[in-house]
Amino acid sequence: MPSRRDAAVLVFDADDTLWENNVLFERVIDDFLTWLDHPTLDRARIRAVLDDIERANAVAHGYGSKVFLRSLGECLEKLRERPATARERAEIEQLAAALVGHQVELMPGVAETLDDLAGRHDLLLLTKGEHEEQQRKLDACGLLHHFRAAHIVPEKDADTYRWLARRHAFDPAAAWMIGNSPRSDILPARAAGMNAVFIPNENTWVLEHDELDPSDHRVIRLAAFPDLVQHF
Repeated sequence: MPSRRDAAVLVFDADDTLWENNVLFERVIDDFLTWLDHPTLDRARIRAVLDDIERANAVAHGYGSKVFLRSLGECLEKLRERPATARERAEIEQLAAALVGHQVELMPGVAETLDDLAGRHDLLLLTKGEHEEQQRKLDACGLLHHFRAAHIVPEKDADTYRWLARRHAFDPAAAWMIGNSPRSDILPARAAGMNAVFIPNENTWVLEHDELDPSDHRVIRLAAFPDLVQHF
């Protein structure tokens, strides 16, 4: 068993680290592809079109279910080469209805692990997305008492992590970012001088994928959230 590190600032991602999130969107996409039933393009090619649209809309409009619905509508229009009808938009909204008001489903062992870590470390939470939507999840998760502060930001890049360090007056080199996304959690935190813990989630959004340097010894890779107590 590895030795535990001394008291540190631990910054946690939320979606797909503390609770399931993207799997809900994947289920809607699966239903959307079935509903679309394109006569010539297979599901993989349609998904590639949707990914490109989502990538552009994330830059222009941010994240969350409203932007996701916009992307589905634009995908439909691109593939059918015409504007979506009112009926089609209503059907797309119905497909995505499960995203609205969904109960937060914690990852296994999250509550117990945070309870353990909070007794030894300073915990912060950092999540990106549409503010109202993310706040609803934070309010429903039952975890906020573990964190000194929770922040909702429009994007998580290196400047975001530098801001967080200034905001809470901690040394980045003595802090750890914990999350499932190479693109939003690990790489920008490392660029800001922080350490990182990568906990993969098989349902991580494809746009959050990126390559990590296997020789970077300031990134710990864990199989599951409860494994954190072996290191901190």
